[in-house]
Amino acid sequence: MSKLKVSALKDLTGAQGFMLAGGGITASTTLTCSNVVINGDIRGGSTFVVPPMGGNEGKALRSTGSEYVWSGVSAGTGIRSMQVWTGNGTWYRPDDVGTIIVTVVGAGGGGSGYTESGGAGGMAERVINVENTSSISVSVGNPGGGTNYSGCGGNGNTSSFGGYCSASGGYGANCRQQHAGGIGGNGSGGNLNVYGGGGNGHGSHWSFGCVTAGMSYIGGTQPSSHQQGNYSHRHQSHCAWGAGGNGAQHGNRGARGREGIVIVQEFYG
Repeated sequence: MSKLKVSALKDLTGAQGFMLAGGGITASTTLTCSNVVINGDIRGGSTFVVPPMGGNEGKALRSTGSEYVWSGVSAGTGIRSMQVWTGNGTWYRPDDVGTIIVTVVGAGGGGSGYTESGGAGGMAERVINVENTSSISVSVGNPGGGTNYSGCGGNGNTSSFGGYCSASGGYGANCRQQHAGGIGGNGSGGNLNVYGGGGNGHGSHWSFGCVTAGMSYIGGTQPSSHQQGNYSHRHQSHCAWGAGGNGAQHGNRGARGREGIVIVQEFYG
């Protein structure tokens, strides 16, 4: 077989075509090709170089601002799903989620037996980028218990989402000051941090029945009833997450607060 070896190959004028020399192609103007067959890898520093396609089935090419990368294709945009915790657990990131909004509410404090009521848990809300996160621990606060006359109601416990944000529980009635309602907890670490509602103190109608407690970010407290002093205590779970416990008619036990809650709204990445 004959071989033809030349140092360079170019068009006759050297002005409008291309020159092939030293294994490279130099084009005087834009080099247009109708068909390109590549028998090997594409490498180099051009901003138009496509990264290798092997192992990237079903992915789309995305620019990071400095290079092109293959990325998973999401099913859509906006909110994808929501997860809710009323007890301790772990949040695991779905594959197509890149951002979450977390709402954390602390537990409510307990009411007392002289109509004083407990404070509600605080609230923290935060937007978190989770593209490089696989899981985050979730802690949900337990409520403070109710107590009888002149006793200090139990304090609600803190709820948290990893180290990102937390919300303290509401104080029990009769704890910080005699015959006073419990103060609300507060949020920490959120883009928005809110106090829980404070509980009512001893009133002039102490003999008539229950006194409502502090409302949480989620909602209100147990039902109350005229001259049925332990009515709220009998319906302790009929209230919003994080609410304080109602006070009771003199001689009866105040209601406990309500457990905290952690809500995670998940958005496509």
